[in-house]
Amino acid sequence: MTETGAAGSAGSGVVDDGYVPSRRRIERERYRRVRARRAVAIAALSTLVTGAVLVVAVVNSPGWPRTRETFFSPAYARIALPKVLEGLLLNLRLLVVCGAAVLVFGLLLAVARTLRGPVFFPLRALAAAYTDVFRGMPLIICLLMVVFGVPALRLQGVTTDPVVLGGAALVLTYSAYVAEVFRAGIESVHPSQRAAARSLGLTSGQALRFVVLPQAVRRVVPPLLNDLVSLQKDTGLVSIAGAVDAVYAAQIIAGKDFNYTPYVVAGLVFVALTIPMTRFTDWVTARMDRRRAQGGTV
Repeated sequence: MTETGAAGSAGSGVVDDGYVPSRRRIERERYRRVRARRAVAIAALSTLVTGAVLVVAVVNSPGWPRTRETFFSPAYARIALPKVLEGLLLNLRLLVVCGAAVLVFGLLLAVARTLRGPVFFPLRALAAAYTDVFRGMPLIICLLMVVFGVPALRLQGVTTDPVVLGGAALVLTYSAYVAEVFRAGIESVHPSQRAAARSLGLTSGQALRFVVLPQAVRRVVPPLLNDLVSLQKDTGLVSIAGAVDAVYAAQIIAGKDFNYTPYVVAGLVFVALTIPMTRFTDWVTARMDRRRAQGGTV
């Protein structure tokens, strides 16, 4: 490298290591860029054609004028949006409270199912029975049983608030799913990790707390986020108990004139709320996959 080149590189702050790519590599990179641009252009064109075909097929259907008036009325959308957003606050509060309760309860269930020793068999059996029952029972049936069954018992000191009872049903069902996710994470930690912790003098509880659970939780973050996304959508089911959330607010407005545009508005609001969480889950999953491929800590 000449003195002029070295001075120019030093002045620009770029270290010139003397590497010059070969002509074959330059051509290969140029070919990859052209192929990538061509793939993007083909994907955009095919997407536009597919969207245009779907729009033309729907718009030219015989019942489209009536469907547009019933489901896609801008006037009803403007009326429904403020009420739907007001009801959405209840869904968000349910998501935050029930999500925290589900994570805590699910983790306790998973720990109970992974306890060792014959003395813990009743606890393991109860946890297994709980997860089997509530994972097998449809959520809407659990919701109806809790919301209408608990008040029918007329127990002293037990609330009859549909929001609280609906949230309890969500926690009962989703904690069973989350418990299995946590259990899969705990069992994915190699037994040698626990044995090494015990050899250092840690008790079984300390080995679980400081060695097993930190690794297990990190490994199951993506499926946990997926469960929270599902929980966010299912908070709308509390409307069947009479709680005025986004779905029930849409139902009230739709019931006045039998126009279903408020339901479409509520659905779009839920979609707009779900997409960021879904993309965040994808980002976390991709990040953990990259770290795992590089041999780093998961």
